[in-house]
Amino acid sequence: MTPRAGMLIAAGALVAGTVTVLPAAPADAGEPTPRPLPRLAWTGCATQAYPKLQCATLKVPLNHDDPAGRTITLALTRVPHTAKTFQGPLLVNPGGPGGSGRTMAGYVAASLPPKVAAEYDVIGFDPRGVGRSEPALDCRPGHFAPVRPDSVPLGADAERQAVERARSFAEACGEKYADVLPYIDTVSTARDLDAIRDALGAPKVNYLGYSYGTYLGAVYARLYPDRVRRMALDSVVNPHGVWYEDNIAQNYAFDTRHKDFMAWVARQNAVYKLGTDPAAVEAAWYRMRDALREAPAGGKVGPGELEDTFLPGGYYNGYWPRLAGAFSSYVNDGDATGLTEAYEKYGEADASADNGYSVYTSVQCRDAAWPRDWNVWRKDNWDVHEKAPFSTWNNAWYNAPCAFWPVPSLTPPDVTNDQLPPVLILQATEDAATPYEGAMALHRLVRGSSLVVEEGGGNHGVTLGGNDCLDDHLAAYLATGTVPRAKDGAEVDAVCEALPEPEPEPLAPAGKKTGKEAGKETAKESGKDAKKEAGKDAAPGRRVGALRPEATAITLHGLLGHVR
Repeated sequence: MTPRAGMLIAAGALVAGTVTVLPAAPADAGEPTPRPLPRLAWTGCATQAYPKLQCATLKVPLNHDDPAGRTITLALTRVPHTAKTFQGPLLVNPGGPGGSGRTMAGYVAASLPPKVAAEYDVIGFDPRGVGRSEPALDCRPGHFAPVRPDSVPLGADAERQAVERARSFAEACGEKYADVLPYIDTVSTARDLDAIRDALGAPKVNYLGYSYGTYLGAVYARLYPDRVRRMALDSVVNPHGVWYEDNIAQNYAFDTRHKDFMAWVARQNAVYKLGTDPAAVEAAWYRMRDALREAPAGGKVGPGELEDTFLPGGYYNGYWPRLAGAFSSYVNDGDATGLTEAYEKYGEADASADNGYSVYTSVQCRDAAWPRDWNVWRKDNWDVHEKAPFSTWNNAWYNAPCAFWPVPSLTPPDVTNDQLPPVLILQATEDAATPYEGAMALHRLVRGSSLVVEEGGGNHGVTLGGNDCLDDHLAAYLATGTVPRAKDGAEVDAVCEALPEPEPEPLAPAGKKTGKEAGKETAKESGKDAKKEAGKDAAPGRRVGALRPEATAITLHGLLGHVR
């Protein structure tokens, strides 16, 4: 749900005309005059991979309850429809909160079956505060610069320092953005979606949201049920846990997924030579973590950075071979080069990460109540850490600014909904970032929704990533509005098999790629490179979805970012 330190930026400077959503002007004391429909000025901003991509900007109220007041700017992208049949705009969101969605429009348009994509204007956008939207938040540049203190607070002094670090981040946000923070939240973003719909001249919208984007979609649907035409939600946030409880649930789920990875490494002992017992492999990983506390790899990968590096493996198992290779080289050969390279690919922060984290905290801390007594955090996280040590304290500090946030919290809306057309929900059963219970919860809250499950799948973000079964359900829904229905009254309406686990990759000398590895790396596997390199996945005009599954999934997960 939450953006990792390596969150992405879109390729190229996307610049276009600006349109203002005008407030209604009263004709007299009682009757407002309808405002003119805003027109978006689209200009070309093509990339190699997405030659039809266009850009525009849209001004919306900072405070939607004060439409005549200050405005902010949203950055939009579009791949226009080409078919005679036009099914309206399809808004896409990659999650976060804090994720940039401008390049997502090109990817979705290229990954859907051409006949389906041709019937939609696929619309991407940077939510308020994100990326090319203005203002773009950056509360405390360099907050994740290595080497951070160990995320596990070993002693009272270490805990006090970490608490002060979190408090300082919250204070920095309040000092820089005091006038903006009250309006960086999910409900305000949902109202932005409706402003986009209005600016597009569409009576209703179609929507595809991943991860946090599922919650954004559910909130939009609650606010504007009569303006939803079709809505597909992939990897679903549990609306009952927004946000403190959801993060606690993630800690258990990520620990389980990390154990899945350790078991995979054990099965590949012939390559990685870390043993055949998953528990022993995991113990070696924690010994590596302890060693990095004393001597950070490359002077930049300590325990916290190690967790940042391996956390993406909890989102997408296509990263496992590279991570396992770095792990093996360190343990068996004393070579830390692989860890440093993996950190630079998967965990290292840049300016877009600072922006993404600033928006993440702004939204989550504002959306819902968090404990303001640090003693509650301490007890809860130590209790969870005893059972699920992989990332519990790392995640605690990631969210800890919410204990000191300078803006009061809102009350999350009830997303129960019985006024929608069929909504398609897609979910992997072993997803760690948005555990399966969240999809079941939303399915029960949204009457008439259809739940499609990837049985045994552990990746986060399951459609348009190479699973033909899931993609067929999505394509059929967008083409005709039809959803699968269980015949026996079961809650799950359709089941797809998970994709096979990744194959191991032969180890190579430090700094060199094996032939097999180099051949796979058509899209660089780092979050910060995936958008920039998306054009290298396919020649112009070639459908990305036609690539082999691992290349497609690498591109998708680059666009989604490494989310917590």
